[in-house]
Amino acid sequence: MGNSKQVSAAILISGNGTNLQAFIDAARDGSLDLRIAVVVSNRPDAYGLVRARDAGIATECVRNEDYPERAAFDTALADTLAKYAPGLLILAGFMRILTGRFVRRFEGKILNIHPALLPKFPGLNTHQRVIDAGETLHGSTVHFVTEDLDAGPRILQGRVPVLADDTASRLSARVQAVEHKIYPQAAALFASGRLEFKDGESWLDGARLDEPVQYAGEL
Repeated sequence: MGNSKQVSAAILISGNGTNLQAFIDAARDGSLDLRIAVVVSNRPDAYGLVRARDAGIATECVRNEDYPERAAFDTALADTLAKYAPGLLILAGFMRILTGRFVRRFEGKILNIHPALLPKFPGLNTHQRVIDAGETLHGSTVHFVTEDLDAGPRILQGRVPVLADDTASRLSARVQAVEHKIYPQAAALFASGRLEFKDGESWLDGARLDEPVQYAGEL
């Protein structure tokens, strides 16, 4: 599954793993030149672990209840990841806030996807908040992770219209379909060396991204 020059990635999950499946599929069909070395969950019952095992990918679990303090959990997580020496960490529905110490250890190598058009609507319950605010556009943003929650430099956005009869669940489903396209694509840009984190900013093809790239197909 690839050669030694491939970037090795660890994907962190907490639940069903639909974004994980998008990565598995993209790696399998050749559109993503990335080796998924391990999938790590903080919940042993996460279905994403089954997806990983079915794809022949190593799995690890660092359970929340074993480490009641955030710092201890993050140390255990970092030590687990170190066994696989990942060049990229992909947060795919990983429902924990990482400590600054952990983020600094992997600075510039952590991607996250947030279901909103950042900087609008950081935090939780974005779909209902977007509807309540009367927004006409919604979507998702891939960004580098920094110590500030949902505030790292943006990379790629995918947009969907907010329809008059939308519920949070219907809107969520359309946003998730966009996520499955843009997240593997952002990882592919990193794996190819086109995307970099420098001086606290996102850089693509040697130019600083003052605004995220808007997804409209292949990049």
